Amino acid sequence: EVQLVESGGGLVQPGGSLRLSCAASGFILGTYDMSWVRQPPGKGPEWVSAINSGGDSTYYADSVKGRFTISRDSAKNVLYLQMNNLKPEDTAVYYCATNKVPSVDDYWGQGTQVTVSS
Repeated sequence: EVQLVESGGGLVQPGGSLRLSCAASGFILGTYDMSWVRQPPGKGPEWVSAINSGGDSTYYADSVKGRFTISRDSAKNVLYLQMNNLKPEDTAVYYCATNKVPSVDDYWGQGTQVTVSS
């Protein structure tokens, strides 16, 4: 059974950092392109970042470029999102999912809440 479990969210002050993790089971991360998608309160989903199956290409939304870094640990089968210089507008539930631009037909985790507030 394919399962994605996010962790690492929380409350952080503006300018702070968090690292989100997405533990995969039931498949090998390196066989899929993977993404992070977020949903701010009261808004629709927003694609944030992706990494290709080879792990050598990464992609970012303009809103997070230069502040967020996507990576993965193949040995641990875990996907990460390092988030630096967080802003209040980064407040959202963050999901990991398979595919470069995930759809409802892809595998999704349950999400982890990130709140940026002073």
